[in-house]
Amino acid sequence: MERTWAFVLSRWLMMTLCKLYFRVEFEGKEHVPAQGPVIVAPNHVSYLDPIWISLPIKRPLRYMTWNQMFSVPLLGPLMRAYGAFPINVDGGVGDRTALKHSLKHLRTGGGLVIFPEGGRTRTGEMMPFKPGVIRLALDTNVAIVPVTIIGGYRAFSPHHKFPRPRKLKIVYHPPLRLTPPTDEAQLKSYLQEQAEHLQKIVASALP
Repeated sequence: MERTWAFVLSRWLMMTLCKLYFRVEFEGKEHVPAQGPVIVAPNHVSYLDPIWISLPIKRPLRYMTWNQMFSVPLLGPLMRAYGAFPINVDGGVGDRTALKHSLKHLRTGGGLVIFPEGGRTRTGEMMPFKPGVIRLALDTNVAIVPVTIIGGYRAFSPHHKFPRPRKLKIVYHPPLRLTPPTDEAQLKSYLQEQAEHLQKIVASALP
């Protein structure tokens, strides 16, 4: 995904709208490297999360999205413009295809957004982080930038049909660099421990 004029224009328009409507603020955006492979790992509260976290980042970021969302008018095309590619949440071929696409994107120096919870919270409480993001980071030797979305659930939760004008703040934490265990037998427990550590970092900025 190249940084085209359409990407630049749409990002500028969305930034303007979000500053006016959500009074969005960003903290620590310098922690996202300007180039090279990186995994960005935020909490997941809204369909607009990928757009919100991408706004101050000048490089394109790609992310997996539930395949059925691409049929939603306006939102589907907007997500594609911001680098979304489909994943079949029921597993199967679509799921494997999305994983292969993610690996290829990272290995060619791209930025990838992954929601470690696996889906949006329906209560406002953060759900347990799955270890898949840790495994992907180890397989590609890529750092993870934890991100905290504050206020997103109040602005546009799964229970809202339309976004509400609530205050947003996006916090980008310092990159988390992983060292795989020397003993392969410890890998499973290491993945779980690091997933829990990642969740604690994201949760640390929540009020």
